[in-house]
Amino acid sequence: MKIIEHYHPANIREENQTICISVIVTAYNIEAYIERGVRSICDQTYRNLEIIVVDDGSTDTTGALCDRLAAEDERIQVIHKTNGGPAEARNVGIARSKGSLIGFVDGDDWIDPDMYEKMLSALLEQNADIAICRYRQVHKTYTEDASADRAVLFEGQEALQYYVEEREEYAIQNAAWNKLYRREILADVTFPVGKWYEDIMFATVALSHADRCIYLDTACYNYIIDREGSIMNTQINPRTFTDQIPAYVEKTKFLQNLGRPDLADVHDYFFYKRLLLFYNQIKEQDIPEKERYLQKITDIIYSGRERVQKVFACPVADPRDRRKAALFLKSPVRYWQKVRWENRVVIPCKAAVKATLRHMMGK
Repeated sequence: MKIIEHYHPANIREENQTICISVIVTAYNIEAYIERGVRSICDQTYRNLEIIVVDDGSTDTTGALCDRLAAEDERIQVIHKTNGGPAEARNVGIARSKGSLIGFVDGDDWIDPDMYEKMLSALLEQNADIAICRYRQVHKTYTEDASADRAVLFEGQEALQYYVEEREEYAIQNAAWNKLYRREILADVTFPVGKWYEDIMFATVALSHADRCIYLDTACYNYIIDREGSIMNTQINPRTFTDQIPAYVEKTKFLQNLGRPDLADVHDYFFYKRLLLFYNQIKEQDIPEKERYLQKITDIIYSGRERVQKVFACPVADPRDRRKAALFLKSPVRYWQKVRWENRVVIPCKAAVKATLRHMMGK
């Protein structure tokens, strides 16, 4: 890994923009957002784009808006299909695409004007297979942006490792949309049709294929966090158990078969830690399936008891998480009592003490 401070990829003059980038946009019932998203792609400083908008069976005016935008810009192709979910829509877009590089944009988000010029320039300068950028988290009333004036060059499986380790300082993430891929990297990579959380395995396999990745620690993508109706805003639900958890299990098997049992252990640490967080969330919800969901999570954790004990001892594991997992294995009831006590008493008290100290120091 090499950190490059103050890295700014060179501009690509329009006459030198000879490489075609295929940008695949998925759209389903987002009439209030789709025009902004597609226009942000059309307005890119890098002009040699093939823009493939997949209308995934929208029942509002999304499809008509896509057709109108295509009439204004000859680079736009619109595919209207019956609803099959974002995974299938992206696969359809990939199959239609002809560019040497492939990027993805969710139709309710938007991108900065120079996103693809920066990413392509960096990819070419560093001879990388995948370029990755940071993204802004756009909430209804504020925006989070942790950009830093630097880039990070990952060699071999370093990007895969940092992704599995969920390193917060590098926003690699599951997302397909903050990355630009050489086409050959995706030769045998597809999204699992009909599944939610489709990015989990896609990102894992794609990163495993890359010999070199360049990460731009500058936000170029604007990701809407709290759009009403978004899949990602859905609470714990049946898809958590039919799609998300199986995807994590598949990811573990893939890493083991890749010859990286160390990364499989790290991933499972975060997986079981996430299950404990799911358990906490469900405890706080008032839903009909509450007891059934709690039992499902308990069964998964207890059936993997030996695995849980092993992965919570891996080098990246937080000792506090290890203690919580051990308590859960002894008694989910006692575990929840401890979590509730911390959430309702300990954490608020610590926050109050910190606030008092800040106030005193301010005086």
